[in-house]
Amino acid sequence: MESLNTLMQTEIYDGKALTDLVTLEFLAQLLGNVLAAAFILIVGFIVASWAKRRVVALSDSHMRLDNTLFHFLGNVVRYIILGFALLFVLNTFGVQTTSIIAAIGAAGLAIGLAMQGALSNVAAGVMIILFRPFKLGDFIDVNGEMGTVKEISLNNTVIASLSNVKVIIPNAEVWGNTISNYSVYDTRRAEWSFGVGYGANLALAERTIRDTIMADDRSLSDPEPFIQVNNLNDSSVDFLVRVWVNSADYFQYQADMKRKVKEALDGAGVDIPFPTRTLVQPGSPQDEERDAA
Repeated sequence: MESLNTLMQTEIYDGKALTDLVTLEFLAQLLGNVLAAAFILIVGFIVASWAKRRVVALSDSHMRLDNTLFHFLGNVVRYIILGFALLFVLNTFGVQTTSIIAAIGAAGLAIGLAMQGALSNVAAGVMIILFRPFKLGDFIDVNGEMGTVKEISLNNTVIASLSNVKVIIPNAEVWGNTISNYSVYDTRRAEWSFGVGYGANLALAERTIRDTIMADDRSLSDPEPFIQVNNLNDSSVDFLVRVWVNSADYFQYQADMKRKVKEALDGAGVDIPFPTRTLVQPGSPQDEERDAA
C-alpha cells in the first residue's frame, strides 16, 4: 500500500504527480492542448502551402524569372513555416524548445561532417540555382559533357547529350568546372579555314567564298563577315572566314557551308590542294638523275 502511495505521488509530467493527472481538470487541459496543437498544425500546413504557391506564382507571372530558383525558394519558405508551426506545437505541451534546437544543431553538425561529399553537391546546387549560370533548355558544355539542360536539382544537373543520352552530373562537378553556355546570346560566330592552291586566283577565290556564304539566308551581314588570307601553308593559301549566324542555326549552318564553299570553288575552277608525297625507289630514273648531278 505504501509503495502504491509513493507511485501516485511521483512526479510524471510538468511537475504533476499521477494523482494530479487523473483529475478532470488536467484531462480537460490536455485535451485543449491536443486540439490547439492540431489547429496549429492545420493552419501551419495551409499557410505553408499558400506561401509556396505565392512564391512560385511570381516566376510564372514574369517570363524573365527562373522557375527553378522560385520553386527552390518556395520550398524553403514552406519548410520554415512548418518548422515554426512545430515549435509552437511543442510549446503548447510545455516542452522547452531551446534545448531541442541546440540538440538539432549538434546533430546537424555531426551529420554534416559525415556527409561532406553529399552536402558539397547541395551547396553547389544552391549556388547554381541562385546565380543561374544556365537554366532549363540551355545548351551547355560542362565537365566534358555537352547537351541540353533537362533538370536542375540540389544534388545534380541532368542534361540530354547530342546522342539524346541522359547524363547526370553531380552539382559539385558542375559548379567547380568551366561552364560554356551556348544559349545565352542570340547570335554566334561561325569560323572556317579554306585552303586554295598557290597558283589560284586569290581575288576570285575570295569573291566565290563570300558570294556563296552570303547567299545563304542564315548568314548575317551585321556584324560584317571577315574573309581574308590568314596563312601560307606548305601546299595551300588559307582563307580565314568568320560569319555571324543565329545561335539556333549554328551547327547545321556550319556543316552546310563547308560543302557549299567546296562545290562553289570547284565550279569556279579554283584549285583546292591536298597533301602529296613523291616516292623515289633505288634504281629509278629520278635516282639516276640525282646521282649524275
